[in-house]
Formats: sequence, C-alpha cells, structure tokens
Amino acid sequence: MSDEKYVQFIKVKKSYDQRNLVVQEFNLDIRKGEFVTLLGPSGSGKTTCLMMLAGFEDVTRGEILVDGKPITNVAPYDRNIGMVFQHYALFPHMTVAENLAYPLKVRKLPAAEVERRVADSLELVELGDFGNRYPAQLSGGQRQRVALARSLIFEPSIVLMDEPLGALDKNLREQMQFEIKRLHEKIGFTAIYVTHDQTEALTMSDRIAVFNNGVVQQCASPDTLYESPSNVFVADFIGENNHIPAKVKEPNGDYFDLVLSDDTRVRAISSDELKTGQSCILTVRPENLFIAEPGEETENSLKAFFITRLYVGDFIRYFFKLSDDTEVMVKILNDHQAPSFKAGEKINLTWAATAGLALENNV
Repeated sequence: MSDEKYVQFIKVKKSYDQRNLVVQEFNLDIRKGEFVTLLGPSGSGKTTCLMMLAGFEDVTRGEILVDGKPITNVAPYDRNIGMVFQHYALFPHMTVAENLAYPLKVRKLPAAEVERRVADSLELVELGDFGNRYPAQLSGGQRQRVALARSLIFEPSIVLMDEPLGALDKNLREQMQFEIKRLHEKIGFTAIYVTHDQTEALTMSDRIAVFNNGVVQQCASPDTLYESPSNVFVADFIGENNHIPAKVKEPNGDYFDLVLSDDTRVRAISSDELKTGQSCILTVRPENLFIAEPGEETENSLKAFFITRLYVGDFIRYFFKLSDDTEVMVKILNDHQAPSFKAGEKINLTWAATAGLALENNV
C-alpha cells in the first residue's frame, strides 16, 4: 500500500434541497491500495459520499480528486471505478460469462482479450465451471462473487462497495468478508466500502470513517476506534459499551478522578480536555468489567444489583442496575463456571483505570 494520497475528498458538501446538508464538509485522504470503510447508521451520509465519488450524485460544494486530478466534472463511465451493490445488479438474461464480458465489450476490447479476462476472473473468484449458468441458478454467495468479479474485470483503479453483503445470511456474509479481503490483498485495488455493520467494518478495514448526521466523527484504524473512541457516539457505535454518568473531581497525573451519582470515587483515562466539576460519561467495555470476589481489593469498584443474564454460547452477558438506575452489562467467557445470582442481589463490579474512558457528555 502506497503512502500517497490517491483519493481526496476536500471540503465536500451535499444538499438535495440547497438548504439542508446531508454531508457536512467531508474531508478524507485515502492511500492507493487502502481498504477504507464508511460506517454509520442509515441516513448518516456514507452512501451519498460513495455515490458522489462514483459520479452518480453531484457535489454541492467542495472537490473530489483521484490521483491528484479533479473528477467532479468527469462522467461516471470515464472515472475507471468499479461498483458492487447489495443486490448484485446482474443481468438475469445473460450467463455468468456474458455478465462478466459486458463491461469489457462496452470498452470495445478484442474478443480474445475478453475471453481471457472472463476465464481469469472466474478462476479468481473460484467459479471456473459456472460460466454458462444464469444468475438465477446461483446461490446468493455465488451471485455476489460474480458481481465482485465483474467490478474487477476491467481493472479499475478504485472499487466501491455499497452494503455488498447485506442480503446474505450470517455464514455467507462471513465467507464473503474473507473472499473480499483475499481479493483485495491479492490484487491491491483501492477499496471504499459502505456498511452499517460494525463487525464487518472492524474485520475488513485498514481504516474506518464513522459517520453521524453527515459528519465524520472519527477516522482511524479499527483498534484505535475500539480502544480510543473520540466521543460517546463512536464509543457506543463501535462495539458494546457501558455508559455511566459521572463528574470530574480533579485531574490526577495521567488519569482523572471521577465521582459517580452515589459519590463513589473512580479513576479513568481521557482523550478530552475535561475540567474539574464537568459532567462526563465514563465508558467501560463489557469485557473489561468484572464481577469482584468477596473481599477482593480492586482499583475501581462500584455497587450494582443483578437483573438477569443471557446465555449466548461462547460467552454470557450479565445485566446489572446501579443505584441511579443506570444499566450496565458484563461479558464473561463461558468456561462452565460462570456465577449465578438472585434478582436484586448486590455485588461489586471492578475494572482497571486504564480500561475506563471519560468522555464529554455531548450526546
């Protein structure tokens, strides 16, 4: 993967009615060969950014560059961009081979070159014997492989994927995640992927841009987003998280001393410039929150009351309520020794100071 800026969104805005912005000053640099995911809830602006890059939507303000050249006024078919949609967009009256050949014939490639590329593409997605079948004769996963192969067959510089796995069941979706990553690593194309599935984004991406209401909240690597979210929205959207209301008591070296609603004192780290007396949200991942043993000395501790537990197979979710009615969840690996509690039973929860993150209460 190159370090050069290959795709650039520069102060890009989008409005459909010239009043309300669905994308608000979007800035993003993407390196050649990078796999970047635009992640966010429905209506957050991520697909609109993809469509502007593809040329299917006009840019209201700002500029989009590819390899240093503006493309805002370039027709979609001249942008050399491949596209994969959720619902495949295969021609039902054409065979698999004919579907793959179509974008090459539009570009008037010689027949021998078309035949060679079709054969190579079918082998690439492990469908070498399926060229004479029609889309209706394929499974959902096979159809998505054909759609992916068709987007790659004319050797585009960029491949855009808009919720490409949304129509597949869980097992097929996971198989296709692996398939897309395999092809990306083998061919090295620049990929921009849109999804609202956080697990998919964490699994596949070099970087993730998290959208909300037309604004990128944070753009970073998957581990940075998960372990050091920049605000409460990102902390809540990426993975599971507990949100506990707190106030800043005082800074304490690399930490902040916080006080909870029941006057419990705890310690946490923070990426925000918090001030003494300021309200904040203490976030702790469920897998970093533990049930303390009786009499155990802990760094941070708070009292909680058991509500229920959910068996999920490889782990168990425990739900508790704090004295201010805040609900928290603890995730414990299922080692067949998971504890049992009675409804309303009081226990202590504990976590390391480095596992708690204090963030501004701006939700």
